[in-house]
Amino acid sequence: MLYRSLKNDKNLISFEEAVLKGLSPDGSLYVPKRIPILDDQFIKNLPKLQISEICKYIIKPYIGKSIPDSFISNIINDTLSFPFPLKKIHDNIYVLELFHGPTLAFKDVGVRFMAECLSFFYKKIKKKITILVATSGDTGAAVAHGFYKKPGIEVIILYPYNGISSLQKKQITSLGENIFSLEIKGNFDNCQNIVKKSFLDKEIRKKYVLTSANSINVARWLPQMFYYFLAYKTIENPVELIFSVPSGNFGNICAGLMSEKMGLPIKFFIAPTNINDTIPRFLKYEKYQPLPVKKTISNAMDISNPNNFPRIWNYLYKENILQLKKKLFSYRFTDKETLYIIEKVWKKYKYILDPHGAVGYLGIKKYFKKMNHKSSLKAVFLETAHPIKFLDHMPLILRDEIIVPSNLGVFLKEKRKENILSMSNDFNNFKSWLLERI
Repeated sequence: MLYRSLKNDKNLISFEEAVLKGLSPDGSLYVPKRIPILDDQFIKNLPKLQISEICKYIIKPYIGKSIPDSFISNIINDTLSFPFPLKKIHDNIYVLELFHGPTLAFKDVGVRFMAECLSFFYKKIKKKITILVATSGDTGAAVAHGFYKKPGIEVIILYPYNGISSLQKKQITSLGENIFSLEIKGNFDNCQNIVKKSFLDKEIRKKYVLTSANSINVARWLPQMFYYFLAYKTIENPVELIFSVPSGNFGNICAGLMSEKMGLPIKFFIAPTNINDTIPRFLKYEKYQPLPVKKTISNAMDISNPNNFPRIWNYLYKENILQLKKKLFSYRFTDKETLYIIEKVWKKYKYILDPHGAVGYLGIKKYFKKMNHKSSLKAVFLETAHPIKFLDHMPLILRDEIIVPSNLGVFLKEKRKENILSMSNDFNNFKSWLLERI
């Protein structure tokens, strides 16, 4: 498989080059030259196949010859070493829990996959790799733990001041070793802009083998397709299946749309957001107008200019708004609505939603209300993080009900030293620090 930038379909590169570069020199994202179409028999046999077998079959065409077949199997086994339970909430509404990994967030999958790919490439190129990543919460925690003590790889994580939860901050800043954390005086979009400018800066690129662990990187983005195949495999009679994916940077739902393009029978998708509603407004008014970011309790979605939407708009749907509207619905929800539904679902169904999963559930409920839901439609929403990560924002009546996972207890109980460097959101300040540290 070869990759091209969204702005140029002439200069083709390998999976290895796309992963190591992260961002194209023209400032746009990499996308596969083509989307491989799955065999009908494979789809038919999905319920009978092993999870590792399914995921290897999906991802192998995108890797091509960059990684040997046997090593791909090792990557898959390491990536999927924790469960992905699908649970019925009520009626035809199901939740796919993606928070059973080491940092209790869905991003553990993409990060672990990418970490193993980069470990393989480091042994090949024998040059230190620097990962530069912006985070609105869970990405930073997953990246910090996924790459912790990986030989030949260092990680620099930028996160917004007062823009992530206290637990997320501890997960990012308390490891040390090859993990460096920068607290940026601004919002996520400021962090993201610094990362993007760094990739385009000739002086920085001259001194660093620089890549990103955000979902702009194909090795982070593509493995997220696994979720949709695993849900399809697990759910009984998946005819007329839909997904509601709480969306911030739109990498997760972009992977879902890729799965559908490959041949997975998904009827359509819902991309609910919080009040940072650039995409709901775009689909309604057909004007792309990012507004200043507003803080919410679903902080991973506090993003106004989502990185991955160009992959959906330019690559998957060729800027055809009519075709996109047939496959993608998007609604916005407030913190008040989010907290109300968390409490209601607990009281009625004894299931605890995190603020992001709650937005996913709200997306389904709104669609059903607007479109007169028919009983044959089955809906899956993604629960992208464990509720414990947002304990300070959860309804008071629920806080004592949330069970603390054993692998997080150490962060909650111990006073771990946090290694943090505060910095303005001025790119030149960051550039000076980055160049002077060598």
